[in-house]
Amino acid sequence: MSAAASSPGRPGDSADVVIIRRTLDEIGPVADKVTSYFYALLFVRHPDLRALFPAAMDTQRDRLFKALLTSVKNVDDTAYLTEYLSHLGRGHRKYGTLPGHYPAVGECLLTALARYASSTWGPEAEAAWVRAYTKISQIMIDAAAEDELVAPAWWQAEVVSHELRTPDIAVVTVRPDQPYPFLAGQYTSVETPWWPRVWRHYSFAAAPRSDGLLSFHVKAVPAGWVSNAMVHRARPGDVIRLGPPSGSMTVDHTTDNGLLCLGGGTGIAPIKALIEDVAERGHRRPMEVFYGARSDHDLYDLDTMLRLEQSHPWLSVRTVVALGRGGGPRRSLSGQLPDAVRQYGPWWEYDAYLSGPPGMIRNGVDALVGVGIPSDRIRHDSVEELVAAGD
Repeated sequence: MSAAASSPGRPGDSADVVIIRRTLDEIGPVADKVTSYFYALLFVRHPDLRALFPAAMDTQRDRLFKALLTSVKNVDDTAYLTEYLSHLGRGHRKYGTLPGHYPAVGECLLTALARYASSTWGPEAEAAWVRAYTKISQIMIDAAAEDELVAPAWWQAEVVSHELRTPDIAVVTVRPDQPYPFLAGQYTSVETPWWPRVWRHYSFAAAPRSDGLLSFHVKAVPAGWVSNAMVHRARPGDVIRLGPPSGSMTVDHTTDNGLLCLGGGTGIAPIKALIEDVAERGHRRPMEVFYGARSDHDLYDLDTMLRLEQSHPWLSVRTVVALGRGGGPRRSLSGQLPDAVRQYGPWWEYDAYLSGPPGMIRNGVDALVGVGIPSDRIRHDSVEELVAAGD
């Protein structure tokens, strides 16, 4: 038996999870090969499924396989598994996923594991993986079926305005073809007509509006298919698709805690939505916003933030510029966003919200925990999803 096969389970793990972890230990060093072989099998045995995936498989290739592995690794944690997989099951509706597709995926997954986990694979391992995959797929199928009763698989949304704020940042406003329910601080997935089946996540840049319009702040990044299309190609009259809303970076209106918000780059968009949400409630809660950017030039939404500050005495806005002296607006700081927050406070009576690049969020969470904010009062979008989104 290999060293991987003797890997001990964790206290409380079921027998199936112990076996599954041994398999995962063995395939870890060759995960790329396993992923490639899995997709090759899937598309050869079930060529009709290829149409569900984008033409270029760079991002999607890893996302599906990683989601499968994350799920089986946590198959004992029913509460986490249900929440995680229900979200995935609802989200997969926009790809055209049907209940009949799940057995095909499971069959190819087991075949790939049998090939690359030869030391730990056998009847016991296969049975454990079958049980785990059956549980996983059923949760996703049930969530999709429930969602189908109340929501479309996607929304069509017409671009009604497109404002280029910098050479690579645009504010895009769209009108969905039917009511789109969401909460301030959430995000959605966007597909453009120029890159079918390629979806990327963007936060809503405003709280829900009476006219039903939705706004996004989009920065074009190198090799970013969707972001470049949204910034440089989209024009009023174009129609994009929106997936369902997601994310838990929403305001808890049951407390009087202050709100400490860190927004880096276009991460200021959902922070702006949170400000509007608090203002609409009419409840005066202290709200401290730190708006970070690489340079003064990148503070593309500063005028809006300063107007909001003038309108609401409970709101304070500080800019933090990484390069340069951060001159210009009053209370402007230089350096990195997480470091700037440490200069102020105390923050233990605040709930914290972070939005921006994955590195900023990781460093920001460390800084906030370091100044005494409990981790359960720190909210941000999933770093894994931000990384996977690519642009």
